[in-house]
Amino acid sequence: METKKIYYTAEDVSIMLGISIGTSYRIIRKLNKELKEQGFIVIAGKLPIKYFEEKYYGLGA
Repeated sequence: METKKIYYTAEDVSIMLGISIGTSYRIIRKLNKELKEQGFIVIAGKLPIKYFEEKYYGLGA
């Protein structure tokens, strides 16, 4: 059974944006903080794919 990936890691973000791992961790922390303030449960070092796409590519706007 295949599992669908629902989170990006810092490495994924780093590759997609062409930035360092450290910078991608800062971005993940910032976006996870926003999610936490909205009442969502977050996982350190991982970011939901849908939220990332809304924030960086405007797919949810």
